[in-house]
Amino acid sequence: MKKVLFLITKSNWGGAQRYVYDLATNLPKEQFEAVVACGGSGELIEKLHQHNIRTISIPYLERDISFFKEFLVFAAVLKILRKERPDVVHLNSSKAGGVGVLAARIVGIPKIIFTVHGWPFEERRSALVRKALWIASYLTALLSHTVVCVSDYDLRKARSMSGIHALRIYNGIDLHMSFERGEKIRSAFPPGVSITGTIGELTKNKNQQALIEEARDKPHMFVAIVGEGEERKNLETLIQKYNLDNRVKLFGFMLASKALRGFDSFAFPSLKEGLPYVLLEAKAAGIPIFANRVGGVGEVLDNDLEEFSITRMLQHTALLYKGTPPSDSVLSSA
Repeated sequence: MKKVLFLITKSNWGGAQRYVYDLATNLPKEQFEAVVACGGSGELIEKLHQHNIRTISIPYLERDISFFKEFLVFAAVLKILRKERPDVVHLNSSKAGGVGVLAARIVGIPKIIFTVHGWPFEERRSALVRKALWIASYLTALLSHTVVCVSDYDLRKARSMSGIHALRIYNGIDLHMSFERGEKIRSAFPPGVSITGTIGELTKNKNQQALIEEARDKPHMFVAIVGEGEERKNLETLIQKYNLDNRVKLFGFMLASKALRGFDSFAFPSLKEGLPYVLLEAKAAGIPIFANRVGGVGEVLDNDLEEFSITRMLQHTALLYKGTPPSDSVLSSA
Protein backbone atom coordinates (compact mmCIF):
# COMPACT_ATOMS: atom_id res chain seq x y z
CA MET A 1 0.00 0.00 0.00
CA LYS A 2 1.25 3.48 -0.90
CA LYS A 3 0.74 6.47 1.37
CA VAL A 4 -0.18 9.66 -0.52
CA LEU A 5 0.08 12.95 1.34
CA PHE A 6 -1.82 15.81 -0.29
CA LEU A 7 -0.65 19.32 0.53
CA ILE A 8 -2.85 22.32 -0.25
CA THR A 9 -2.81 25.90 1.00
CA LYS A 10 -6.42 26.67 1.91
CA SER A 11 -9.19 24.42 3.25
CA ASN A 12 -12.11 26.45 1.95
CA TRP A 13 -14.15 24.89 -0.87
CA GLY A 14 -12.87 25.68 -4.36
CA GLY A 15 -11.71 23.86 -7.46
CA ALA A 16 -8.30 22.80 -6.12
CA GLN A 17 -9.89 21.64 -2.86
CA ARG A 18 -12.48 19.62 -4.74
CA TYR A 19 -9.69 18.01 -6.77
CA VAL A 20 -7.92 16.93 -3.57
CA TYR A 21 -11.20 15.74 -2.06
CA ASP A 22 -12.13 13.67 -5.12
CA LEU A 23 -8.76 11.95 -5.19
CA ALA A 24 -8.44 11.39 -1.44
CA THR A 25 -11.93 9.92 -1.07
CA ASN A 26 -12.08 7.85 -4.27
CA LEU A 27 -8.65 6.22 -4.54
CA PRO A 28 -8.83 2.45 -3.96
CA LYS A 29 -8.49 1.99 -0.18
CA GLU A 30 -6.71 -1.34 -0.60
CA GLN A 31 -3.98 0.34 -2.67
CA PHE A 32 -3.61 3.83 -1.19
CA GLU A 33 -3.70 5.56 2.18
CA ALA A 34 -4.63 9.23 1.75
CA VAL A 35 -3.63 11.98 4.19
CA VAL A 36 -4.39 15.68 3.62
CA ALA A 37 -2.34 18.53 5.12
CA CYS A 38 -3.66 22.07 4.74
CA GLY A 39 -4.11 25.47 6.32
CA GLY A 40 -7.26 26.71 8.03
CA SER A 41 -10.31 24.78 9.20
CA GLY A 42 -12.70 25.07 6.27
CA GLU A 43 -15.21 22.89 4.50
CA LEU A 44 -12.61 20.66 2.86
CA ILE A 45 -11.63 19.30 6.27
CA GLU A 46 -15.26 18.69 7.25
CA LYS A 47 -15.95 16.80 4.03
CA LEU A 48 -12.79 14.69 4.35
CA HIS A 49 -13.65 13.72 7.93
CA GLN A 50 -17.05 12.50 6.75
CA HIS A 51 -15.12 9.92 4.71
CA ASN A 52 -12.67 9.13 7.54
CA ILE A 53 -9.75 10.74 5.71
CA ARG A 54 -7.07 11.88 8.15
CA THR A 55 -6.16 15.56 7.99
CA ILE A 56 -3.23 17.53 9.40
CA SER A 57 -3.56 21.23 10.18
CA ILE A 58 -0.66 23.52 9.26
CA PRO A 59 -0.74 26.79 11.25
CA TYR A 60 0.02 29.98 9.30
CA LEU A 61 -0.39 28.31 5.90
CA GLU A 62 -2.35 30.91 3.94
CA ARG A 63 -2.32 32.55 0.52
CA ASP A 64 -0.72 35.86 1.56
CA ILE A 65 3.08 36.05 1.74
CA SER A 66 4.86 36.68 5.06
CA PHE A 67 8.50 35.64 5.33
CA PHE A 68 8.29 34.88 9.05
CA LYS A 69 5.16 32.77 8.56
CA GLU A 70 6.74 31.04 5.56
CA PHE A 71 9.60 29.90 7.77
CA LEU A 72 7.13 28.52 10.34
CA VAL A 73 5.13 26.77 7.60
CA PHE A 74 8.28 25.27 6.09
CA ALA A 75 9.35 23.92 9.49
CA ALA A 76 5.88 22.46 10.06
CA VAL A 77 5.77 20.75 6.65
CA LEU A 78 9.27 19.38 7.17
CA LYS A 79 8.20 17.90 10.51
CA ILE A 80 5.05 16.40 8.99
CA LEU A 81 6.92 14.73 6.13
CA ARG A 82 9.57 13.30 8.45
CA LYS A 83 6.86 11.84 10.66
CA GLU A 84 4.51 10.57 7.93
CA ARG A 85 7.15 9.36 5.43
CA PRO A 86 4.69 9.19 2.51
CA ASP A 87 5.53 7.38 -0.72
CA VAL A 88 3.98 10.25 -2.69
CA VAL A 89 3.63 13.94 -1.91
CA HIS A 90 0.98 15.55 -4.10
CA LEU A 91 1.26 19.34 -4.06
CA ASN A 92 -1.66 21.61 -4.94
CA SER A 93 -1.69 25.43 -5.19
CA SER A 94 1.36 27.63 -5.64
CA LYS A 95 2.07 28.44 -1.99
CA ALA A 96 1.85 24.84 -0.78
CA GLY A 97 3.78 23.78 -3.86
CA GLY A 98 6.75 26.05 -3.26
CA VAL A 99 7.10 25.23 0.42
CA GLY A 100 6.21 21.58 0.00
CA VAL A 101 8.61 20.75 -2.82
CA LEU A 102 11.61 22.06 -0.86
CA ALA A 103 10.63 20.13 2.26
CA ALA A 104 9.93 16.96 0.25
CA ARG A 105 13.32 17.16 -1.46
CA ILE A 106 15.12 17.57 1.87
CA VAL A 107 13.29 14.59 3.38
CA GLY A 108 13.88 12.50 0.26
CA ILE A 109 10.28 11.68 -0.71
CA PRO A 110 10.40 9.14 -3.59
CA LYS A 111 7.71 10.82 -5.73
CA ILE A 112 6.74 14.50 -5.74
CA ILE A 113 3.79 15.52 -7.91
CA PHE A 114 2.72 19.12 -8.42
CA THR A 115 -0.71 19.83 -9.92
CA VAL A 116 -1.11 23.19 -11.63
CA HIS A 117 -4.65 24.54 -11.22
CA GLY A 118 -3.84 27.47 -13.50
CA TRP A 119 -0.41 29.11 -13.46
CA PRO A 120 -0.30 32.05 -10.97
CA PHE A 121 1.78 34.21 -13.33
CA GLU A 122 -1.30 34.36 -15.58
CA GLU A 123 -3.04 36.60 -13.04
CA ARG A 124 -3.46 40.30 -13.76
CA ARG A 125 -0.61 41.76 -11.73
CA SER A 126 2.36 44.03 -12.31
CA ALA A 127 5.10 42.81 -14.65
CA LEU A 128 7.52 42.50 -11.73
CA VAL A 129 5.14 40.39 -9.64
CA ARG A 130 4.32 38.17 -12.62
CA LYS A 131 8.02 37.60 -13.26
CA ALA A 132 8.56 36.65 -9.61
CA LEU A 133 5.60 34.25 -9.79
CA TRP A 134 6.99 32.71 -12.99
CA ILE A 135 10.34 32.07 -11.30
CA ALA A 136 8.66 30.57 -8.22
CA SER A 137 6.42 28.38 -10.40
CA TYR A 138 9.34 27.23 -12.52
CA LEU A 139 11.42 26.25 -9.48
CA THR A 140 8.48 24.36 -7.98
CA ALA A 141 7.91 22.50 -11.25
CA LEU A 142 11.63 21.82 -11.73
CA LEU A 143 12.02 20.30 -8.26
CA SER A 144 8.91 18.14 -8.67
CA HIS A 145 9.27 14.73 -10.29
CA THR A 146 6.07 15.23 -12.31
CA VAL A 147 3.89 18.24 -13.05
CA VAL A 148 0.21 17.54 -13.71
CA CYS A 149 -1.55 20.18 -15.81
CA VAL A 150 -5.35 20.09 -15.81
CA SER A 151 -5.58 21.62 -19.29
CA ASP A 152 -3.65 21.62 -22.55
CA TYR A 153 -3.41 25.39 -22.16
CA ASP A 154 -1.38 25.01 -18.96
CA LEU A 155 0.60 22.15 -20.48
CA ARG A 156 1.78 24.45 -23.26
CA LYS A 157 3.09 26.83 -20.59
CA ALA A 158 4.92 23.92 -18.95
CA ARG A 159 6.49 22.96 -22.28
CA SER A 160 8.14 26.38 -22.40
CA MET A 161 9.98 25.63 -19.14
CA SER A 162 13.28 23.81 -19.57
CA GLY A 163 13.73 20.51 -17.76
CA ILE A 164 10.10 20.02 -16.72
CA HIS A 165 8.40 16.61 -16.93
CA ALA A 166 4.72 17.38 -17.39
CA LEU A 167 1.51 15.68 -18.47
CA ARG A 168 -2.13 16.62 -18.80
CA ILE A 169 -4.87 14.92 -16.82
CA TYR A 170 -8.24 16.61 -17.09
CA ASN A 171 -10.36 17.25 -14.01
CA GLY A 172 -13.37 14.97 -13.96
CA ILE A 173 -16.97 14.88 -12.76
CA ASP A 174 -19.64 12.23 -12.41
CA LEU A 175 -21.18 12.36 -15.87
CA HIS A 176 -24.41 10.88 -14.50
CA MET A 177 -24.87 13.42 -11.71
CA SER A 178 -28.41 14.60 -11.01
CA PHE A 179 -29.58 18.20 -10.74
CA GLU A 180 -32.28 19.72 -8.56
CA ARG A 181 -34.74 22.29 -9.91
CA GLY A 182 -33.01 25.31 -8.38
CA GLU A 183 -36.10 26.52 -6.53
CA LYS A 184 -34.06 28.62 -4.07
CA ILE A 185 -32.70 30.62 -6.99
CA ARG A 186 -36.01 30.90 -8.88
CA SER A 187 -38.02 31.98 -5.84
CA ALA A 188 -35.70 34.93 -5.18
CA PHE A 189 -36.65 36.62 -8.47
CA PRO A 190 -39.94 37.71 -10.06
CA PRO A 191 -41.76 34.90 -11.90
CA GLY A 192 -40.94 34.52 -15.56
CA VAL A 193 -37.74 36.55 -15.71
CA SER A 194 -34.60 35.17 -17.36
CA ILE A 195 -31.87 34.55 -14.78
CA THR A 196 -28.17 34.71 -15.59
CA GLY A 197 -26.24 32.79 -12.97
CA THR A 198 -22.66 32.15 -12.00
CA ILE A 199 -21.02 29.93 -9.40
CA GLY A 200 -17.55 30.31 -7.91
CA GLU A 201 -15.44 31.60 -5.08
CA LEU A 202 -15.91 35.35 -4.70
CA THR A 203 -12.48 36.59 -5.73
CA LYS A 204 -11.09 39.18 -8.13
CA ASN A 205 -9.98 36.43 -10.52
CA LYS A 206 -13.55 35.11 -10.77
CA ASN A 207 -14.64 38.61 -11.84
CA GLN A 208 -18.25 38.54 -10.61
CA GLN A 209 -18.01 42.34 -10.66
CA ALA A 210 -18.34 42.22 -14.45
CA LEU A 211 -21.83 40.72 -14.19
CA ILE A 212 -22.93 43.40 -11.72
CA GLU A 213 -21.69 46.10 -14.07
CA GLU A 214 -23.44 44.45 -17.00
CA ALA A 215 -26.70 44.38 -15.02
CA ARG A 216 -26.25 48.09 -14.30
CA ASP A 217 -26.23 48.73 -18.06
CA LYS A 218 -29.06 46.29 -18.89
CA PRO A 219 -32.23 47.13 -16.94
CA HIS A 220 -33.91 43.81 -17.71
CA MET A 221 -30.99 41.60 -16.61
CA PHE A 222 -31.32 39.46 -13.47
CA VAL A 223 -28.19 37.93 -11.94
CA ALA A 224 -27.70 35.16 -9.36
CA ILE A 225 -24.21 34.92 -7.86
CA VAL A 226 -23.50 31.71 -5.94
CA GLY A 227 -20.41 31.36 -3.77
CA GLU A 228 -18.49 32.83 -0.84
CA GLY A 229 -15.13 34.55 -0.62
CA GLU A 230 -13.03 37.56 0.18
CA GLU A 231 -14.77 39.83 -2.36
CA ARG A 232 -18.27 39.46 -0.90
CA LYS A 233 -18.32 42.84 0.86
CA ASN A 234 -17.02 44.62 -2.23
CA LEU A 235 -19.69 42.98 -4.37
CA GLU A 236 -22.41 43.89 -1.87
CA THR A 237 -21.19 47.50 -1.91
CA LEU A 238 -21.28 47.55 -5.70
CA ILE A 239 -24.82 46.14 -5.80
CA GLN A 240 -26.01 48.82 -3.38
CA LYS A 241 -24.12 51.56 -5.24
CA TYR A 242 -25.92 50.75 -8.48
CA ASN A 243 -29.25 50.14 -6.70
CA LEU A 244 -29.46 46.57 -8.00
CA ASP A 245 -30.74 44.82 -4.87
CA ASN A 246 -33.85 43.59 -6.69
CA ARG A 247 -32.01 42.29 -9.76
CA VAL A 248 -28.62 41.03 -8.51
CA LYS A 249 -28.54 38.64 -5.57
CA LEU A 250 -25.77 36.87 -3.65
CA PHE A 251 -26.75 33.38 -2.49
CA GLY A 252 -23.66 32.28 -0.60
CA PHE A 253 -22.33 28.76 -0.95
CA MET A 254 -24.53 26.21 -2.71
CA LEU A 255 -23.73 22.97 -4.46
CA ALA A 256 -23.78 23.44 -8.22
CA SER A 257 -26.25 20.56 -8.50
CA LYS A 258 -28.74 22.54 -6.40
CA ALA A 259 -28.27 25.86 -8.21
CA LEU A 260 -27.62 25.31 -11.93
CA ARG A 261 -31.16 24.44 -13.01
CA GLY A 262 -32.30 27.68 -11.40
CA PHE A 263 -30.42 29.57 -14.12
CA ASP A 264 -31.59 30.22 -17.67
CA SER A 265 -27.99 30.78 -18.71
CA PHE A 266 -24.62 30.31 -17.05
CA ALA A 267 -22.04 33.11 -17.14
CA PHE A 268 -18.37 32.53 -16.45
CA PRO A 269 -16.46 35.85 -16.50
CA SER A 270 -13.21 34.56 -14.94
CA LEU A 271 -9.93 36.29 -15.73
CA LYS A 272 -7.79 33.21 -14.94
CA GLU A 273 -8.68 29.51 -14.80
CA GLY A 274 -7.25 26.03 -14.76
CA LEU A 275 -9.99 23.56 -15.73
CA PRO A 276 -13.15 24.69 -13.87
CA TYR A 277 -15.35 22.00 -12.36
CA VAL A 278 -18.42 24.21 -12.33
CA LEU A 279 -18.17 24.73 -16.08
CA LEU A 280 -18.18 20.96 -16.56
CA GLU A 281 -21.28 20.75 -14.38
CA ALA A 282 -22.99 23.57 -16.27
CA LYS A 283 -22.31 21.71 -19.51
CA ALA A 284 -23.68 18.50 -17.99
CA ALA A 285 -26.80 20.40 -16.89
CA GLY A 286 -27.40 21.41 -20.49
CA ILE A 287 -27.87 25.14 -19.97
CA PRO A 288 -26.46 27.84 -22.31
CA ILE A 289 -22.96 28.97 -21.35
CA PHE A 290 -21.31 32.35 -21.88
CA ALA A 291 -17.66 32.32 -20.81
CA ASN A 292 -14.33 34.05 -21.15
CA ARG A 293 -11.99 31.65 -22.96
CA VAL A 294 -9.19 31.73 -20.41
CA GLY A 295 -7.05 28.78 -19.32
CA GLY A 296 -8.80 25.50 -20.04
CA VAL A 297 -12.27 27.02 -20.53
CA GLY A 298 -12.16 26.61 -24.31
CA GLU A 299 -11.28 22.93 -23.93
CA VAL A 300 -14.42 22.36 -21.84
CA LEU A 301 -16.59 24.20 -24.35
CA ASP A 302 -15.13 22.49 -27.43
CA ASN A 303 -14.58 18.89 -26.30
CA ASP A 304 -16.98 16.04 -25.62
CA LEU A 305 -17.96 15.74 -21.96
CA GLU A 306 -16.74 12.13 -21.93
CA GLU A 307 -13.19 13.53 -21.85
CA PHE A 308 -13.88 14.84 -18.35
CA SER A 309 -15.11 11.81 -16.41
CA ILE A 310 -14.02 11.40 -12.80
CA THR A 311 -13.37 7.71 -13.50
CA ARG A 312 -10.76 8.60 -16.11
CA MET A 313 -9.16 11.19 -13.82
CA LEU A 314 -8.87 8.70 -10.97
CA GLN A 315 -7.47 5.93 -13.17
CA HIS A 316 -4.82 8.17 -14.69
CA THR A 317 -3.76 9.67 -11.37
CA ALA A 318 -3.56 6.27 -9.66
CA LEU A 319 -1.27 5.05 -12.44
CA LEU A 320 0.90 8.09 -11.87
CA TYR A 321 1.19 7.31 -8.15
CA LYS A 322 2.28 3.79 -9.06
CA GLY A 323 4.96 5.13 -11.40
CA THR A 324 3.20 4.26 -14.67
CA PRO A 325 2.28 7.35 -16.73
CA PRO A 326 -1.23 7.11 -18.23
CA SER A 327 -0.85 6.21 -21.89
CA ASP A 328 -3.55 8.43 -23.39
CA SER A 329 -2.71 11.61 -21.50
CA VAL A 330 -0.68 14.29 -23.20
CA LEU A 331 2.96 14.01 -22.12
CA SER A 332 5.76 16.50 -22.33
CA SER A 333 9.41 16.36 -21.28
CA ALA A 334 10.70 19.74 -22.30
